[in-house]
Amino acid sequence: MDNVRLILILALGAVLFLIYQAWVQDYGQQRPAPASVASPATTEGTSRDTAALPADAPDAPPATAPTEAMQAGAATTGADPAIASTPIIVETDLVRAEISPIGGTITSLWLKDYAQTADDDSERFRLLKPEAPNFFIAQSGLLGDAATDLPTHNSVFAATQPEYRLAQDQDVLNVELRWADDSGLQVVKRYRFERGSYVIGATQEIINNSGAPVAARNYDQLQRTELYDPNQSSFIYTYTGGVYYGPEVKYKKESFDDIRKRALDLNITDGWVAMIQHYFMAAWIPPAGVEHTFYTKVVEDGPRYIIGMYSPSVTIPAGGSHTFETRLVAGPKLQDTLADIAPGLELTVDYGWLTILSEPIFWLLSQIHSLVGNWGWAIIILTILIKLAFYKLSETSYKSMAHMRKMAPRMQALKDRYGDDKERFNQAVMEMYKKEKINPLGGCLPILIQIPVFIALYWVLLESVELRHAPFMLWLDNLTEPDPFYILPLIMGVSMFVQQKLNPPPPDPMQAKIFMALPFVFTVFFAFFPSGLVLYWTVNNLLSIAQQWYITRKIEKAGHHGSKKAS
Repeated sequence: MDNVRLILILALGAVLFLIYQAWVQDYGQQRPAPASVASPATTEGTSRDTAALPADAPDAPPATAPTEAMQAGAATTGADPAIASTPIIVETDLVRAEISPIGGTITSLWLKDYAQTADDDSERFRLLKPEAPNFFIAQSGLLGDAATDLPTHNSVFAATQPEYRLAQDQDVLNVELRWADDSGLQVVKRYRFERGSYVIGATQEIINNSGAPVAARNYDQLQRTELYDPNQSSFIYTYTGGVYYGPEVKYKKESFDDIRKRALDLNITDGWVAMIQHYFMAAWIPPAGVEHTFYTKVVEDGPRYIIGMYSPSVTIPAGGSHTFETRLVAGPKLQDTLADIAPGLELTVDYGWLTILSEPIFWLLSQIHSLVGNWGWAIIILTILIKLAFYKLSETSYKSMAHMRKMAPRMQALKDRYGDDKERFNQAVMEMYKKEKINPLGGCLPILIQIPVFIALYWVLLESVELRHAPFMLWLDNLTEPDPFYILPLIMGVSMFVQQKLNPPPPDPMQAKIFMALPFVFTVFFAFFPSGLVLYWTVNNLLSIAQQWYITRKIEKAGHHGSKKAS
């Protein structure tokens, strides 16, 4: 098989891969319709039968007590509507959060170490938000039986204080909200924020002073609209949607389309549910060893998509109490901490089917960064190390190409001799390969072996929040955004053109024209790629040119000396 034709197919395949990435994305997303947290008026005076639950509550079986449940009065805290609409402020060293008294819902979360955009460092990145676009909130609540009134995420809680701020001598903030009804039922919802952590402890304590046993389930859910990002490149696709994990099912995606098509209903122990997006995530993690039911739901207002979990039913005797415990992780997908929080949580850094290669590549990249302190130089050094690791394979490839280049005049002579008789031409070429001991696949097999490593590195550079808004040098002040002046893509295109000139020219004129057009096509594509990816590709091309030039000169000199001796 013609070596050049194989290389051409590989190059075109790479272009198709880039086109695929562009079209997989929800192209031309529409701005989501307004969505907001339900007001307390929507639930006032409702009973706890399934039909009266909020439309965005889980469709869980009723929790049933062993004896006849009591009829509860209306949920109340005596809270003024104005107070109920005023969020509780929580501020630690890493986050600033707003918690609504309506359901104790975490409606807003700003990440203090991350800017919203690279151009404006004053505005912090907002992960959770109670209005469109990019509505995204974390909710929790309780479900009882048909006759027991327990607070859902739409019930009004009373806050102990309006603000919580982590002082210099503090490591923990405990936020407390209370709910009670006329029967003697009380619910205390607590959040625990810790210094240096994006993990929020969450508990719901039921205190049963009603005089009768009460059955209850705890539920936690994440609710969001589709992501709207006007700055998102049409050439880069990253997944936004639901995911869940369990020891038996492992890591599974539950896209917005999946949620719309069918509801998830799965019992899992030691798992978690999450909503992820590029660089960031929020996940509910239940306590270990307790089976939870994972569910999804869609609410057409928005539309809003929900992924959540609910616990088994627990019966609290009269005069007793019970505390449900969960954890909420909301923040960046930092790869050195996720696995310690919960098994499988590191998989939210979505490297796809090449995770087995991407994870060690990222580890090496981060180790280099810890030494040099700059992600741009870390990418360059990593590219050099990968090139060294594949040096022998590349050497085999370039030797094959150099021998093919030497054969180019003879190939052209054969083509002139046989004209359009392709069968005789191919037969003569194969005979020449056999006589000169040239393997036509020798130049492509090493490249094929390296392709998974290159794609794995592509995903590492694309998915790692550690590189978000990272500067390099000169005009490259953000490695996760395209080069604003298109200088690096142009250098990459020139390097690709030079590399092609070192390869043997294809005998087919049409192939030659297509082949020469590829540097231009790749330059256009890479103009819209994050500059960190273009930096890697450019450095790799320059190293390949140096290696190929050296090997080609070496073989040509050996051939020249051999011909002198023969004469």
